Amino acid sequence: MSEGRDDGADAPFNMARYSVGVAAELTPDKPALLVIADAERSQPTETWTFAELEDAVLRVAAALRDRGLQPGDRLLIRLDNTSTFPITFFAAIAAGLIALPASSLLTAAEAEFLLADSGARAVALAEGLPRGEIPAHVDVLSEDDLRAMMAHRDRGTYADTRRDDPAYLIYTSGTTARPKGVLHAHRVAVGRAPTYQGWYGISAADRMLHAGAFNWTYTLGTGLIDPWANGATSIIFTGEKSSEIWPGLIAKTGATLFAAVPSLIRQILKYAPPGPIDVGALRHGLVAGERPPSDLFEAWEQRTGTPLYEALGMSEISTYVSSCPGAPHKLGTTGRPQPGRRVAILPVDGGTTPLSAGNEGLIAVHRSDPGLMLRYWNREDETLDVMRGDWFIGGDICVMDEEGYVTHLGRANDVMNAFGYRVSPQEIEAALALYPGVAEVACSEIQVRDDVSIIAAFVVEAAGSAIDVDRLKAFAREQLADYKLPREVFIVAQLPRTANGKIKRSALAGSVLSKSMT
Repeated sequence: MSEGRDDGADAPFNMARYSVGVAAELTPDKPALLVIADAERSQPTETWTFAELEDAVLRVAAALRDRGLQPGDRLLIRLDNTSTFPITFFAAIAAGLIALPASSLLTAAEAEFLLADSGARAVALAEGLPRGEIPAHVDVLSEDDLRAMMAHRDRGTYADTRRDDPAYLIYTSGTTARPKGVLHAHRVAVGRAPTYQGWYGISAADRMLHAGAFNWTYTLGTGLIDPWANGATSIIFTGEKSSEIWPGLIAKTGATLFAAVPSLIRQILKYAPPGPIDVGALRHGLVAGERPPSDLFEAWEQRTGTPLYEALGMSEISTYVSSCPGAPHKLGTTGRPQPGRRVAILPVDGGTTPLSAGNEGLIAVHRSDPGLMLRYWNREDETLDVMRGDWFIGGDICVMDEEGYVTHLGRANDVMNAFGYRVSPQEIEAALALYPGVAEVACSEIQVRDDVSIIAAFVVEAAGSAIDVDRLKAFAREQLADYKLPREVFIVAQLPRTANGKIKRSALAGSVLSKSMT
């Protein structure tokens, strides 16, 4: 699957052709995408061959151009987890636009921010999702519009883009009150190649079932970009999701690879009937997005007879450290740097000289890695902040042993993890601070069991106020996507602070006076 791929920085290179077009040339009649709506029957309601997939992508690309969209224009994609989502995503990239995948869970206010911050010229919007205010100059495309565009009279061609041209923009939480856009180039598809054998052990014979939503880079990469780049089949489940349905889906669809967050794996094991779990032809499972409990790997293998392989990554670089069939899981570690990656542990307090094995520091990836983002959208200062010489530093504290295995020790900043999504405490705090009677608020991730952590909010009431916690939570639901909501709200007398007056998040749990359980 290397034909027409890496031709140099100045040669034409389009990510959509890399992921879809080459397989359409080599194996046009092979199933690329299976859509499953009924977990009981597990029979596809839609089957797209690579030739059919490419045809739909290129016709939508032509239709987008006919609507006046120009190379570099941003297309915000707010669609449900259906086949329309990936077709629209790759069509935008094929047309030379910048695709902006977003969650269907966003509130109207969050969607308005993405539109304004990205300067999107068009939005693909599923019926029933909160719209917010959409400026008159923004072209709104319904799912019906997009389906009709798949039968557009003209079949387009792949735009004459280059490796370093922007391909897609995805918003992620950082250490600010608003999400920031991570801009990736077309070359990111090539940059993901180390995952093929460094994590998946994938081949064209595989069938990948991913449990996540397409707006998430984990699902976009692991569930679509990488399988299709290898000529493998991707499987989507669009029905009602619960932990009980996944073993049957894995077995009945013939999935050979299954990707999920560790919390879902834990729920599958918890709610499956006692004893062995039939996973059919599955070779192994893949986990990323959150830190798994240490006993998860052994428990999964005992019940399913298959191993789990873990990866560490982030929106800016995708996954870059992982275990895999050739480098099995080592207790307490995430894995080793994927072949071809230049990864080092740097001192927390500065410097570019990698630390020796056994020393804790900030994990860093060399800036020459083709999978590294171009920059943060319209945030030059923040882009500079994550670069140290020739190294990108994402904020993870790690230690590497003599064998190259990496142990993840936590975050150097305040970014939290909610169901595999990175969430900024400042973003939640900014929303809750708008509620009447809130004098101060701070958020933190707290451990409620050995293997479960949640987001909690700690609120100081203004003088003379008595906050109704249920109403505060209802207010939060109007401002924030569900996965960002604090699962517990605590009313506290004051927030713990450092000597310099900064909020001491590690001490928040000890400041509780009263609490409300969700």
